[in-house]
Amino acid sequence: MVIYGVALLAVCSLFGLLVGEALGSLLGVKANVGGVGFAMILLLWLTDWLAKRGRFKPVSASGVTFWSLMYIPIVVAMAAQQNVLGAIKGGPLAFLAGTIGVVLSFAMVPFIARIGKPKSDVPPADRGKGAA
Repeated sequence: MVIYGVALLAVCSLFGLLVGEALGSLLGVKANVGGVGFAMILLLWLTDWLAKRGRFKPVSASGVTFWSLMYIPIVVAMAAQQNVLGAIKGGPLAFLAGTIGVVLSFAMVPFIARIGKPKSDVPPADRGKGAA
């Protein structure tokens, strides 16, 4: 059912909110630090884990698909709430931290893209057979 996908998304969002608030508290920041990112990572992991076990049917996935279509407007709205001008006035450390985060994220793309790919280009059915 579609509601299962939406429920999974809600659980992941609550988890992300809690982790982000806890991380912000540990860092001494009065803000949610990375909550949306933690929620998305958990959502990706859980949907993959459930799908591999046959527990996440396409009908349930449509609940997640609906909200994934809303993801860009939600992120834009969240970014509009950020005090970018205050961060820039706060000093170069905020700018440096943001720049380093973006550069590291881009640098990780090739490594993440390789996850799950076979080490050989030969299809599994052809492995072990001699040349004809």
